[in-house]
Amino acid sequence: MRFGFLSTYPPTQCGLATFTEALVRALDQLPDCDSFVVRSVEQRRSDDPPGVVHQLVGGDSVSSAGAVGWLNTADVAVVQHEYGIYGGPDGRDVVPVVRRLQVPLVVVLHTVLTRPTPAQRAILEEICGQAGAVVTMSHAAKDRLVAGYDVRASKVRVIPHGAELGASAIEPVANRILTWGLIGPGKGIEWGVDALARLRDLDRTPHYLVAGQTHPKVAEREGERYRESLLERARDLGVSDQLQMDASYRPTEAMAALIGSASVVLLPYDSTEQITSGVLIEAVAAGRPVIATAFPHAVELLRGGVGITVKHRDPAAMAAALRLVLTDPVVAQGMRTAATSAGRNLGWPAVARQYRDLARWLQSSTSGDQAAVVAS
Repeated sequence: MRFGFLSTYPPTQCGLATFTEALVRALDQLPDCDSFVVRSVEQRRSDDPPGVVHQLVGGDSVSSAGAVGWLNTADVAVVQHEYGIYGGPDGRDVVPVVRRLQVPLVVVLHTVLTRPTPAQRAILEEICGQAGAVVTMSHAAKDRLVAGYDVRASKVRVIPHGAELGASAIEPVANRILTWGLIGPGKGIEWGVDALARLRDLDRTPHYLVAGQTHPKVAEREGERYRESLLERARDLGVSDQLQMDASYRPTEAMAALIGSASVVLLPYDSTEQITSGVLIEAVAAGRPVIATAFPHAVELLRGGVGITVKHRDPAAMAAALRLVLTDPVVAQGMRTAATSAGRNLGWPAVARQYRDLARWLQSSTSGDQAAVVAS
């Protein structure tokens, strides 16, 4: 089974690039699968890693034709979708590529907006209409898609994001609160700093580690203003010695060790729209207690004692939840046990097998449709 992916890809820094790299690696480790990538870029790049066969350059019709040609050599094409990663308004450049594909198509949705613009709705409905299967990474996303868009429920499959396993065996650092990922406005880290200031009375001082580089597009637009504002906020609240901003790059193994070192993971995101969070999946797969704002994916995944959801922009609620986990060993251990159990099916090997099985089903059903047309 040969998979052809259309997506951003490392060294581009974004969630879709990281996701695609991990899924490609997991598929290539299966004995009956291999993959290649058509990489979406804003302008032509010279830093393609192995496995990238072509670049889809925003606004370039020649590169678009080449992308179609390459993807049509696959057994199954997999298009990762997020507004803004392809050229044109709302990433519309992906539409003519999808229209010209002649192989079975899987569209993976990383965002499903509650209130899309008419153009955003049209793009999503068009590419889903061309697909034989549409993947969402949570049931909340599937429900939102089916209720709010003209997409057939029968073609939508839920396959979780996927995570590296093994961090659950690492001994956590006492009272370490961890947030990680690309940093920028909307991550809500300021509310985490405010919550930290409400925990100064604890016998064992908690420390808040924020790990990750500033998002490249944020850095290009406003430099390190957001990171600097967090450090200033911590100074004003008297907790600068308890906050560590670490912009180091960590490869996969080092990232797993960092996640395993957390006593509790804090996801204070501002967004109420987020239906997929790779960070959330990785935290649960690592068997770590999670405190998160009540975005849809967190509400779905943290049921059953895995973690606690709190109101958005509510540092008092975050502090109360953190206090409970950091001071009650029974509660913390219960969350770790529940998270470890929930995380067993979230590893990349299991996720890759689900994509392989979906591709087999799609290929066989497409062949059956073609045979029926010939017979008629």
